[in-house]
Amino acid sequence: MEPEFTGQVILRPTFAPRPGISHVLFDFDGTLSLIRQGWPEVMVPMFTEVLPALPGETEADRGRLAFEDIMRLNGKQTIYQMMQLAARIRERGGEAKEPLWYKHEYLRRLDLRIKDRIDGLRQGTIPADDLLVHGARRLLENLKDRGLPVYLASGTDEIFVKQEAELLGLTPYFGRRIYGAQDDFKTFSKKLVIARIIRENGIRGEQLLSFGDGYVEIENTREAGGLAVAVASDEANNGSGRMDEWKRERLSSVGADVVIPDFRDAAPLLELILGR
Repeated sequence: MEPEFTGQVILRPTFAPRPGISHVLFDFDGTLSLIRQGWPEVMVPMFTEVLPALPGETEADRGRLAFEDIMRLNGKQTIYQMMQLAARIRERGGEAKEPLWYKHEYLRRLDLRIKDRIDGLRQGTIPADDLLVHGARRLLENLKDRGLPVYLASGTDEIFVKQEAELLGLTPYFGRRIYGAQDDFKTFSKKLVIARIIRENGIRGEQLLSFGDGYVEIENTREAGGLAVAVASDEANNGSGRMDEWKRERLSSVGADVVIPDFRDAAPLLELILGR
């Protein structure tokens, strides 16, 4: 008997149960954590501000271009978005700074946006679950009860991912299996993390399940033969049960096997994928 879902769960034609799944990979921002919710509202204006305008081009036109460039690289390390920005500036005849300069400026602006959230978590005035995607902790508990090891891989700098995971009370689930961006950006990617999980555990790609809200983890999981669940989270309205339509369309287009708005149906979904 098919499990009953209370919310939206889109099972795409590529979906089939995978009772042999043995390891689970999560993206962080937008998939589990909402600490950095609204980050595109910091990055897009910054890109728009420094992009040289073409003749007849409006600020809105530059904003749309910036948004497409940024979201196409969502899930990769932040430095790749800054490399793309520098390339756009140069192709428009401008003089670009080093990508690392743009990354540091973006992080400075983002820190101003999220400071109150970080302080609230540290001081206990904001409950950790308020800044977790709806149902995330129940999902992690379910996976723990099933004895499945979980991994975290994020395009955000590893030092911040570990700090924020700790503030959200997620470290006990992931332990040392938390990976993020490095100063030497060539030493980290989600593709490398997936390859490492497969190699170190002696498993096949089809034994991997992943949850993510960005292109990269969906593509990398499918390339490895794993099952990819797209979390089309409506970050600004956590718990609404609605999908972010942009995420839904784009993540479906890169091969997601399942699309969900949050984790309200985590238990029946895991039952469908893994069995009882």
